[in-house]
Amino acid sequence: MEGFARTFILAAFRVAGEHGADPHGHLAFYRSGLLAGTDPESAQPWPRIEVTRQALVEAASLVLALHLTRTWLWDTLAVAEQDRVVDWLGGSVGVGIPDNNWVMFKVMVQEFIASTGRAFHEADITDGLARIEDWYVGEGWYRDGAGQRFDYYAGWAMHLYPSLWTMMAAPRVPELAAAKAAVYRERLARYLTDFQYFFGANGSPLFQGRSLIYRFAATAPLWLGELLGVSPLDPGATRRLASGALRHFNDGGAFDDRGLLPCGWFGPFAPMTQSYSGPGSPYWTSKAFIGLMLPADHPVWTATETAGPVETADAARTLAAPGFLLSSTAADGVVRLANHGSDNQPGLADRDDPHYSRFAFSTHAAPDFNAPLDNHIAVLDAAGVPSRRVRILRRPSTTPATQASAHHPVWGAAETGKDSAWTITSATAMRGPWELRVHVVESENPATAPVREGGYAVAAETPGSVASRLIPVLGHDDGGTAAASGANPMTAETETPWLSGTHHGTRSVFASLAVLSGDPAVAAALAAAELRPELHDAGGTVTVTIIAPDGHPLSAGFRP
Repeated sequence: MEGFARTFILAAFRVAGEHGADPHGHLAFYRSGLLAGTDPESAQPWPRIEVTRQALVEAASLVLALHLTRTWLWDTLAVAEQDRVVDWLGGSVGVGIPDNNWVMFKVMVQEFIASTGRAFHEADITDGLARIEDWYVGEGWYRDGAGQRFDYYAGWAMHLYPSLWTMMAAPRVPELAAAKAAVYRERLARYLTDFQYFFGANGSPLFQGRSLIYRFAATAPLWLGELLGVSPLDPGATRRLASGALRHFNDGGAFDDRGLLPCGWFGPFAPMTQSYSGPGSPYWTSKAFIGLMLPADHPVWTATETAGPVETADAARTLAAPGFLLSSTAADGVVRLANHGSDNQPGLADRDDPHYSRFAFSTHAAPDFNAPLDNHIAVLDAAGVPSRRVRILRRPSTTPATQASAHHPVWGAAETGKDSAWTITSATAMRGPWELRVHVVESENPATAPVREGGYAVAAETPGSVASRLIPVLGHDDGGTAAASGANPMTAETETPWLSGTHHGTRSVFASLAVLSGDPAVAAALAAAELRPELHDAGGTVTVTIIAPDGHPLSAGFRP
């Protein structure tokens, strides 16, 4: 059913954009499947939503596709056939759902039912639209429910569905739809001013957050910006980012021998697959093709592709709402994201969650899915087991281009860290390829314990690849490189630089310079660098300043 519903929206974008032209006969196929799935007497009826709530996710795709192809599919059904479809959709009323982007699935389903002239459950619409307002945090960003879950759902769900709802609802509630549309357009425009930097010159989206098996669905809000006329990008740059993402996965081997998308990044990679994902789940990536709704003479199709923003100049952006720092470099097209705000609350896991727990993510490197090392700092217990970073507690920074946070290290099955006797407060300052990381490690009681920190996990260095370095600044007295096999969704073999030191007493300070770069000039600058670190630790403020390899000071300051 997932495979059917999620590819149906791709077909619907195609047919709607061609004003009903359907030379490949897609609608005939989806028409037959729709009738078979909603007929309880058929050989393979779909599970009822009230029995299998996951079907609600697919119901939202179905109604979107039916709305877009209404003239050519829905209107051709007999009344009894329509009634069976509406009866199946109606099973969503009263179903308990996760308190997150799922509320928009109920909104979409009930709005479509309303558009058919049949009785509908209006509370699902009003309640859902009101609920997402609770999750809007500014700068164009939505949380995906309670807590601090900031990820691609902000774009491919929290921006996408409300805007599409306004198009569906306009005939029924024109004034409300228009007012909401204006708000959603303004928020999307703001979101895209930062989100356009989430794509590397290699076409890859940043590897951060859950449901990454949807791959190039990350481009959906870029297309939505064009559809709504609020994109800050030149049309040729929009198409460059979108086609670049598709090319990245296509050329990288994301499609298997059957031409299908497995659960993974390139090939299959089970560790990055969520418990709710099935074989058809990757086809939520169909959202990447919403641009097909734009006519063939739209500038996004007629303009020559132009370089994306990451390719034209170095950029550094502070995203206060989600707690991110972004730094991109034009010479190698690498994007780096420092994470001091997104931790996948609620539902914090009793094991490491590399999608959220790392201090940094990139377009050119993914975390290893094993004991946490890369882009992580840990206190090692007596058995050498590293602590985990779970709940992120934001802290104020005191220097420019810096974000800071604290966490309580946990081991074993602990989920929140609330009972931990340890606190690690960290800050990241970024400029170009340079990431200054500072950590204050505190224990409630005097202790002596190893502390270990890792840089980016990358493939073994080959010509044209990116290299990962982790340079000691303060507190570390040992280091090396750790190899892993079969632990990374981007590459079979990885190497991660690491540093270690020792925590003594109740308070220790550690600092490092992390570098991820494919620019030969960066390697040369590192070889000649003298960092000359200075530590200021007084008056409730910690600041570490170095002379970065580019010859200019770089400071990371914060209040633990």
